[in-house]
Amino acid sequence: MEHGGGPATPGAGRARLRYRYVLRLGPGDVGRRVVVRWRRPTVAGPDEVADVLGQLEALDDQVLRVRNRHGELIVIPRARALAGKVVPPR
Repeated sequence: MEHGGGPATPGAGRARLRYRYVLRLGPGDVGRRVVVRWRRPTVAGPDEVADVLGQLEALDDQVLRVRNRHGELIVIPRARALAGKVVPPR
């Protein structure tokens, strides 16, 4: 039996899903709790993708500054930010 014109087997015949990263943060989000996914440089080898969760302290054309739960200020170059959004408070 087919549903909606496609095969009944989940995932069969479907194109692979692709996700697009979007940075959904602006000046009005300063002070709010956010998550930012970014390309973090490593000492040896390729960059790694990392997430930072915390309070957005500053945002401009060059960097995002996020203070994590340990009190560390993480400075993320805007060019390395892949995605970001506001998340609910804890």
